[in-house]
Amino acid sequence: MQSPNNNLTTLNGLFKEVYADKLENIIPDGVKLLKMIPFVAKDKQNGSLYHQPVVLGLEHGVTFSTGGDAFTLNNAIAGQIKDAQVQGTQLVLRSILSYTAASRSVGGGVRAFEDATKFLVGNMLRSVARKLEVELLYGQVGYAIIGATAGTLITPVTAEWAPGIWAGSENMPIDIWSANLSVYRGSANVVSVDMTGQTITVDTLPAGTIPTDVIYHYGAQGNEFAGIHAIMTNTGTLFNINATQYALWKGNIFSAQNAALSFAKITEAAARAVEKGLDSPLTCLVNPRTWSDILQDQAALRRYDGSYKSAEVENGSEAIKFHSQNGVIEIMPSIYVKQGYAYLLAMDELVRIGSTDITFRRPGQGDEFFRDLESAAGYELRAFTDQAVFSSAPGKMVLINNIVNDS
Repeated sequence: MQSPNNNLTTLNGLFKEVYADKLENIIPDGVKLLKMIPFVAKDKQNGSLYHQPVVLGLEHGVTFSTGGDAFTLNNAIAGQIKDAQVQGTQLVLRSILSYTAASRSVGGGVRAFEDATKFLVGNMLRSVARKLEVELLYGQVGYAIIGATAGTLITPVTAEWAPGIWAGSENMPIDIWSANLSVYRGSANVVSVDMTGQTITVDTLPAGTIPTDVIYHYGAQGNEFAGIHAIMTNTGTLFNINATQYALWKGNIFSAQNAALSFAKITEAAARAVEKGLDSPLTCLVNPRTWSDILQDQAALRRYDGSYKSAEVENGSEAIKFHSQNGVIEIMPSIYVKQGYAYLLAMDELVRIGSTDITFRRPGQGDEFFRDLESAAGYELRAFTDQAVFSSAPGKMVLINNIVNDS
């Protein structure tokens, strides 16, 4: 029997006291983009879109004269300012707290409640943060391209493997689509993952699955915001602005020429963004295997001045900083970056736009975090977010592809 103190009001009060104002402090460290890209709350406007003005061109109404007379001024030619329209994605994660666990936690007060729920809440937060980190990079692109299949074994293309996407993915439902997204092959559930062999075993491989097909999370295709990879490879209209009309709206792509990434290649890639007006620092996100190759090349262009920090240059460290023509480039490893790619990001140009960052509050329900399950003996807790990543100047960022790691 439930404790007489065990009710939704009590549970909601304890949850607010223990967790509601502390979520940012328990976001896992591995989700680097989620932490580095600021979240800006905005109200949706016409068509359930977020609107963000962006500058796409300079003013050109200048007049030249060598005389001292009252010369005639040329007409004003306004800079190009357009209204970008961003479609947010709502992401909801559901978890269950049994009546028994709730009953045993409430009577003991805050400490008992925290002990009974910290693993549930922590795992929920890690799970939704990881899903969102993947979306920030690969929304509308997919988790991986299939390279080969054998029975229920899927081998993704090596360049498409990101360990952060697949670690802990057992029981994850997936969809498989044709490369051009015109044919839906079907769904499957991940049974096991070989992190060393970089393979995925599913319960049933959908009929007709072939190499070049793309793996998505179940139900994601067509319901995601455009991630950084999609933004940087866009060649048409994105956020209601056409990249063929504005150079700053088209990302840069630089090939590592099917070889390992080096400082020299990163510097050369950064030049593409500098050509489009970049004059601020860059953050270069790379796969851990790419990171190992770069560590071997770290003697070049490193910064050893008064701001030297051992964490930035030592083997096994968190970041490497060096000077280039744009200023500082900081290289950071991420388990969510696929092996064949690296991303030079102008962090000042990136923002997460939406109505709410990750929260356990249900929209319109105030501080009511829990709800009774209709057909099971327990309560449901949901993590929710509504957001999209947005770049005000994709032309100031560079996607490096065709990386083949030596490590």
